[in-house]
Amino acid sequence: MAETKGTGAAELAALRAHRCTPEQASALFDSLPEVPFAEITTGRWRGDELDTGHPFAGVLVASGWYGKQFDDADTVHPLLFAADGVVFPVDPRRVPLGLAGKVPMAGVRVAKKLLGYLRFAFQTHRPTARLRNIEYRGVVSAAMIYDHLPIVDHFRRVDERTLLGVMDMRGLTEPYFFILQQDAAS
Repeated sequence: MAETKGTGAAELAALRAHRCTPEQASALFDSLPEVPFAEITTGRWRGDELDTGHPFAGVLVASGWYGKQFDDADTVHPLLFAADGVVFPVDPRRVPLGLAGKVPMAGVRVAKKLLGYLRFAFQTHRPTARLRNIEYRGVVSAAMIYDHLPIVDHFRRVDERTLLGVMDMRGLTEPYFFILQQDAAS
């Protein structure tokens, strides 16, 4: 398993303490070691974001986003949501990503309250992504490729239970950074 370079966890904590710039987040990402997909522990990973002022900032978390689930390299649920104490996978094609940053946060919070009622309209039981090792920013590391959307999430290791991710989505002018922490139950 790759050793963590420097103090990635401390640097991440410092950047999370306040809004950071995309350049600061990219510098941290670039300083972290690769994580081959074979070394990503299977199970649920709890998601959070690294606020860089991106238009998606706060939207996923406020909407009830829980994280991601890796069962194996070809069985990945890229979007887990939680409502009424239930964590469930959502088909990314049913999530209106184009509205992120355009809908007021009050509207996002209302949608979260309705998520329990709307769950079956968004839920899927099929995997909608897979893991592969892909070169990104000069380093080959694990990446999650969405099956039906032009999105690739690239990962670097912060520590044994934490990954820093960056969403590479066609049409985004700047990257969206997020954090995954392995569920204690996994």
